Amino acid sequence: MEDSKLLLCCFIACILFLGVDGENPYRYVTWNVTYGDIYPLGVKQQGILINGQFPGPQIDAVTNDNLIINVYNYLNEPFLISWNGVQQRRNSWQDGVFGTNCPIRPGKNFTYVLQVKDQIGSFFYFPSLLFHKAAGGYGGIRIWSRPKIPVPFPTPAGDFTVLAGDWYNRNHYVLRRLLDSGHNLPFPDGLLINGRGWNGYTFTVDPGRTYRFRVSNVGVTTSINFRIQGHNLKLIEVEGSHTLQNTYASFDVHLGQSCSFLVTADQVLQDYYVVVSSRFTRRVLTTTAILHYSNSKKGVSGPVPAAPTIQIAPSVLQARSIRWNLTASGPRPNPQGSYHYGLITPSHTIMLANSAPYINGKQRYAVNGVSYVPADTPLKLADYFKIPGVFNLGSIPTWPPSGNNAYFQTSVMEANFREYVEIVFQNWEDTVQSWHISGYSFFVVGMDGGQWTPTSRASYNLRDTVARCTTQVYPRSWTAIYMALDNVGMWNIRSENWARQYLGQQFYLRVYSPANSWRDELPIPKNALLCGRARGRHTRPL
Repeated sequence: MEDSKLLLCCFIACILFLGVDGENPYRYVTWNVTYGDIYPLGVKQQGILINGQFPGPQIDAVTNDNLIINVYNYLNEPFLISWNGVQQRRNSWQDGVFGTNCPIRPGKNFTYVLQVKDQIGSFFYFPSLLFHKAAGGYGGIRIWSRPKIPVPFPTPAGDFTVLAGDWYNRNHYVLRRLLDSGHNLPFPDGLLINGRGWNGYTFTVDPGRTYRFRVSNVGVTTSINFRIQGHNLKLIEVEGSHTLQNTYASFDVHLGQSCSFLVTADQVLQDYYVVVSSRFTRRVLTTTAILHYSNSKKGVSGPVPAAPTIQIAPSVLQARSIRWNLTASGPRPNPQGSYHYGLITPSHTIMLANSAPYINGKQRYAVNGVSYVPADTPLKLADYFKIPGVFNLGSIPTWPPSGNNAYFQTSVMEANFREYVEIVFQNWEDTVQSWHISGYSFFVVGMDGGQWTPTSRASYNLRDTVARCTTQVYPRSWTAIYMALDNVGMWNIRSENWARQYLGQQFYLRVYSPANSWRDELPIPKNALLCGRARGRHTRPL
């Protein structure tokens, strides 16, 4: 009798612990990461391939699916993959950056176990270590709504992923050595669309039908503009948020950002240019793909359609026009607008100012005067095992200090679970910044030129601004966000300009719950790789 009760209690405990994940499908993927010769701009170079592909395989999932991704590293360097926009609810263990994960050593493998909990939308994955992002290794992520959850548009006739961004003909390790020596990167050599140069990729459509284009800027240093010759772009989604369906002739996509458009093939039967060009650069880079109408016998013709180049004002106006669709369902059936983000008073304000100091005679980048340097042990492991001396909480100020001094530090900001915070990104430089926060989606409540002050709140959109995970900050301007700290873990806040990120414009936000409960945060994975000062320790017995 006692044995039966014990078995019943164990069964109930397993149901309580595994119930959510157990009700949702598991998708298993095995990836082999290798070097390979690629010619994206016609020049042979060493690229990073996943299962022999550049870009890598598409990930398709439905809200709440569990993804089991076994990654084998056949490079001669350590390797990690991160998942841009996947929130890793309660599970920063799987975020795939060096602050949370030990690298996969050459010849070894690691299995990521992650759930796309309560998410829909368009995202991408990329390699996060050693400037590998400049060698490829990236791919698209599509998270589809569950079948019974309504979406605010008819089912498209097709769904295309557009991975666009700048590209260098130099191999990634050459670029890395440039940065390590204290130099800036040169201007990019060109732009790619799905790993191809000028007219190298084709999207085939049937006349009269409507298609979804999911566009991500996977580049290293440059904002881009996306457009399709003779066709309108109807915006429907930004990084997991359904938007009001405004129509644009062209659209700016900043580093690390993703968005979706509906495009109707309603023009004369022929081929058209799909165009990507650089934004805010004195020398404008342009590349094209082909929108091919099926049965068309006529190729592309006419000039490549123009778009804004260095002008800031049109981009600001466009950014402010992106609004949340309040009546549309998100990943759950309730309307997105049922969350009244603007009625919640933030507990405090954090201001983050980027800078480009020289430290010890070398170019670095910093946040609030602190240029991040990686520790010898992932911060999440050091926190879990209580290893002293790896990092200090509060090692980055929550407000920019006076003066221009900057210093090195493994910077970690502390925060408490369930706080609601206002974060202001202040940019006094002459370049557009792009900021990403792992583990979260936040509300972009305002942006404007000059210095942010408390009176700037009068211009905030507290009703229907969009929720996203990556936001731009225009030159000599500010951007303000509201964010609910509802995800316990160690989360990377970084520049999406990968040279700036590599040289220190990043830090970690430790969101802490004193409950020490699996309800708030999942336990350390049994297969967690241990390195640095965590080597030789044990994960957990179960």
